[in-house]
Amino acid sequence: MDLRNKHILVVGLGRSGISVAKFLATQGCTVTAADNRSEDVFGDALSEIRSLGICVALGPHNPEIFENCDLVVLSPGVPHTIAPVNRAREKNIPVIGEIELAYHFINIPIIAVTGTNGKSTTTLLIGEMLQQSGFRALTGGNLGTPLIELIDQQETADFIVAEISSFQLDTIDKFKPLVSIILNITDDHLDRYEGFNGYAASKARIFENQTVQDVCVLNESDATIVSIAEKLTAQRFAFNCRHFNENRSWISGQTIWFHTPDAGDRHVDCIDIPLTGCHNLENASAAGLAVLAVGGTISGITGALQNFKGLSHRVEYVDTVNGIRFYDDSKATNVDAVSRALESFSSPVVLIMGGRDKGGGYESLRPRISQCVKQLIVMGEAAGKIKSVFEDMVPTTMAADMAQAVKLAASFSAPQDSVLLSPACSSFDMYDSYAQRGRDFARTVERLKSVSG
Repeated sequence: MDLRNKHILVVGLGRSGISVAKFLATQGCTVTAADNRSEDVFGDALSEIRSLGICVALGPHNPEIFENCDLVVLSPGVPHTIAPVNRAREKNIPVIGEIELAYHFINIPIIAVTGTNGKSTTTLLIGEMLQQSGFRALTGGNLGTPLIELIDQQETADFIVAEISSFQLDTIDKFKPLVSIILNITDDHLDRYEGFNGYAASKARIFENQTVQDVCVLNESDATIVSIAEKLTAQRFAFNCRHFNENRSWISGQTIWFHTPDAGDRHVDCIDIPLTGCHNLENASAAGLAVLAVGGTISGITGALQNFKGLSHRVEYVDTVNGIRFYDDSKATNVDAVSRALESFSSPVVLIMGGRDKGGGYESLRPRISQCVKQLIVMGEAAGKIKSVFEDMVPTTMAADMAQAVKLAASFSAPQDSVLLSPACSSFDMYDSYAQRGRDFARTVERLKSVSG
């Protein structure tokens, strides 16, 4: 991709947008960076890109800057359907995202992971499994380091493992990973897509440019993914699959089995690994298949699983106060993630839910909540909606904020119970991110312990 002497508009100045603007400034092109937020949101973050000669346009989008450029690069947080973007397309101006731009400058194989839940864990597992198998791997994408920032590091690696969101897939064109993985598709982001089918179609784009030389790793137990797979041309590797596929993995108790035509059946014993829950065994199955597809080893897969500690804000143990265990699952921003979290508990759970509603329903959680939740605390913008779904089956109390939610949860709990923050909602009604929400939960538990002690 030759960018010299081009005028490029970068829209959205989060971390990836700022990284894109800085990269483009090194490519001999004129760069305008736009964001509809005001200057005070950014602090000193914009000073560096201004020093590179980049024009920064803040506030309501000016349609003219979308119509008078050679290329638009959208950040994932900016919907690709807003009016100025549509106007650019009408004028035949290409609109791509950071993932697509970076792809044109990456020369090593990419392993790309998408799905509604489990993307971050699976991405990092693949990176660790590759390292344990003797390869050098970089991880990033929607997780941590933007793909555009890995361009300068690629000479030090054999593979890039990238978490890819549906928002990022909305703006690809030629992006083609050597190995693509789709973990699951359940209701999410329905505030941004026209129904579940639109969201699923976005996820399916991870496969669209792959050929018979490439590999796709699929969840055979997910009916939506199975339907998508009917049109694929890439080599098919399947997890949650006992039969009818040459390359497959399946779970039996606490053992993951892998089958390939060359090596037959091999297994990994997962009884003592730090990761818990059936969903994490599925993530490990998918990760292991991807690693085997590129020459990794069973010993590498085993070593990574034995040492992998999991991620922050994913059913993360916080502390025990008066015999009550507190867990931070703030990353659970949809109902399927909450359901998977609840699978991990055998003791009674006091559950804290709520935040900004994402357009889906909560009814599918009723069976799981009836099995193990003794008390529900709801908070945030979606509190009333969530309460109306569950108050007939479990005692439900509304809280004004995190401090009150944690205090109430402790009051409803007995020793050996677990308090779980697993919101099923985004955090943007009260926090800047799910991570900030999780940290607030942990701080509140710490204050509770200091008072109790």
